[in-house]
Amino acid sequence: MSPDHSSSTPDFDGAAPLPAQVDAIIIGGGPAGLTAALYLARFRRSVLLLDAAQSRLSKIPRSHNYPGFTEGVTGSDLLAMLREQTLRYPVHTAAVHVDSVQRREGGFEVGWAGGSARARQLLLATGVTDIPPSMPYVLEALRAGMLRYCPVCDGYEAIDQAVGIIADSEAGVGEALYLRHFTPHITLFMEQGAAALSEGARRRLAEAGIAWADEPIGSIRHWEGRITVHHGKRETVCDSLYCALGLEIHAGLAQQLGAKTDDDGYLVVDSHHATSVPGLWAAGDVSQGLNQITVAMAGAAIAAAAMHRRL
Repeated sequence: MSPDHSSSTPDFDGAAPLPAQVDAIIIGGGPAGLTAALYLARFRRSVLLLDAAQSRLSKIPRSHNYPGFTEGVTGSDLLAMLREQTLRYPVHTAAVHVDSVQRREGGFEVGWAGGSARARQLLLATGVTDIPPSMPYVLEALRAGMLRYCPVCDGYEAIDQAVGIIADSEAGVGEALYLRHFTPHITLFMEQGAAALSEGARRRLAEAGIAWADEPIGSIRHWEGRITVHHGKRETVCDSLYCALGLEIHAGLAQQLGAKTDDDGYLVVDSHHATSVPGLWAAGDVSQGLNQITVAMAGAAIAAAAMHRRL
């Protein structure tokens, strides 16, 4: 029979003293970091999980493509459930922002304001941050599910709806063409206006039946379940607006150690999620692959299993 850990569930308040040395340190407390901590704890490894409480998951109003939830699940609820399950095991945790990582004999040293710890193995699950439009009412629209960032996640919910896409480069053209599979009612809004679109881009959009706004986008406003995009002296009402302004990839800590990144800035990992630095692993959105919750968790499970064998 498995031991019952439920009577001594730790939390992220940092009240308990942290160990100076553990088998593995995990940086990032999103779905990848929590999954890796769960697996390693069940492998009976000592684990320190450092979380700056900035998981992208917490900003998802409701996910309908995470398996097991027929009515969908909010990102904050899913994150809470993952934390509760993981922290039933003896995982040391701290709510800190890590600012340095260094190679040390036999492993790594991780530092943050007021503290540090060492580990034989290190896993980065530091994720990414979506770059939002620089205009009012963005947070309001995001919370209401009108402003979206991931057509892979929720393109299904946009079937036959009026969809807008805001972009600042021709990467927005690719997102518009991707969403065209779900709906014919698409308008592309460029922050600088249509002058930012090349003739080739306009031709591709026209061939797919995708409209674009000539004027620069000015502001957005969520009202009664729809979102209004103001551009120039005109406005267009959409059921949802996708933001294609890119991502900030949080690979800086790995780069301090000399880890390789690809042309987009993602950490390069092998089939076991090992980086180019021995003993350093990466899982979730910070590493190469599809930015999805299930993919992040699967990668973390693979990395944790490999870390356990290495240890």
